[in-house]
Amino acid sequence: MSAGPRIALLGFSIECNRFAPPATQRDFDTRCWLEGETIVADARGPAPKALAEMPGFVADMDAAGPWQPRPILLAMAEPNGPVEQPVFDRMMAAWRAGLKALRGEVEGAYAVLHGAGLATALDDPEGALQAMVREVLGDIPFVCSYDLHANVSDIMVRDCDAFIGYRTNPHLDMRERGAESAQLLRRLLAGEKAHRALVRLPIVAPTVSMLTAAGPYAEVIDLGQELAALDPAIWNVSVMGGFAYGDTPFNGMAVVVTASDQASADGMAERLARAAWARRDRFVAELTSLRTATQRAKTSPVPLAFADVADNPGGGGRGNTMHILAAFLAAGVEGCLMGVIHDPLLAEEAHRLGLGARFTARFNRPQGTLTAEDEFSRPLEAEAEVVALSDGRVTGRRGIFAGTAMTLGATAALRLGGITVVVISIRTQCADPAFLEHLGLDIGAARCVVVKSRGHFRGGFDEFFTPDRIVEVDAPGLTSPILTRFAWTKLPRPVLPIDPDAHWNPKR
Repeated sequence: MSAGPRIALLGFSIECNRFAPPATQRDFDTRCWLEGETIVADARGPAPKALAEMPGFVADMDAAGPWQPRPILLAMAEPNGPVEQPVFDRMMAAWRAGLKALRGEVEGAYAVLHGAGLATALDDPEGALQAMVREVLGDIPFVCSYDLHANVSDIMVRDCDAFIGYRTNPHLDMRERGAESAQLLRRLLAGEKAHRALVRLPIVAPTVSMLTAAGPYAEVIDLGQELAALDPAIWNVSVMGGFAYGDTPFNGMAVVVTASDQASADGMAERLARAAWARRDRFVAELTSLRTATQRAKTSPVPLAFADVADNPGGGGRGNTMHILAAFLAAGVEGCLMGVIHDPLLAEEAHRLGLGARFTARFNRPQGTLTAEDEFSRPLEAEAEVVALSDGRVTGRRGIFAGTAMTLGATAALRLGGITVVVISIRTQCADPAFLEHLGLDIGAARCVVVKSRGHFRGGFDEFFTPDRIVEVDAPGLTSPILTRFAWTKLPRPVLPIDPDAHWNPKR
């Protein structure tokens, strides 16, 4: 009886904001650093540490019949600045050693990638990893899956056989894309050949304009899936929105098509690129001023969710700006839940003082030399009461983190007048109701909820707030959707919406 194909498994997933502080080894250790057989054990477990692509891949391979996983290293971290180069170099050394040990011993490979990674001395770490897989393992079937915020380099498309990007934002289809990766890898193992096409557009879309329930981005993704269903030559259509804050030479909305022949891939990519370009004027940020948002928090007859989109830890934000909290406190907003604010010192103090303690909560107390990001993370003091404490160990309930084991570190709920603030010790975005609920907080009873998140909270909090009850607030931060506020250094110019004179000439 055949033991099935031997498949190398590896991954590198982090979304990097050029303007944020560098990511360290600790950022990976506290989120997801899995080596060897622990990768497969985690994927098969009831609450994996890894996001859902690898669990989806492993489950689909398990269901299809015998196979032999050969896992190496899977490294994932919360979005941050560029990865410190020595840290990424150690990863590369581990992958290279693992791949060399498998050379001639595996029939295929699968990599979980993000596509918007950076290292402090490298603009395209995913491309470097893919090139190394090709160098060491040679021309074997190699499938890669990517976040739809990937900034797609030529190397990323060149050095894989099938390119699979998410289709949903918030990202609710990660497990499905992992499963699709397994299905396409089996086609390749069976001897089918795939071709890829890439078309990149001079559109660097603001993050808030790339939701997939409705809007211009959703329309292009939906068109791609409709057309693919009519053409058996098309294996996969991925419309990649990109991540502006990566600030790379290959930023730009991209269409990547995998097909059984090059002409089909090229034609589909060109058609969808034209569809995206026709909608170019709609990729803009439409935000609500902080003043108006504060007024709505006080007067709205229905509960509202306020998204602090400019301080989104899911895009490299520090998760600690005080602009909305300060404005709501000054205005006397009542019945408000706010989360999650990253402030390890404050969380530690709340734990030391204990439940029921009343004290002066000092957010963002200065530590050492001020850096550029401190411009946004200014201190705030307010009288507070400790109303709940936890160790921050949570299993996600809905949305992007559903079923995922999360660690928030020492966590505290502090009541500041009419506002209850959840403070955490390990930075992450407030994308799951469980981050608040595990402290006994009742989201359904709140008059308003403020989340440090750009869009993924929509997949977690949708049972409480319909889209018409979500307010995206214009406040300062490292992830502001107002792209003219950043000093770009590598972004290809001109690009929309930053440069109104940007143009694109499709093939004739």
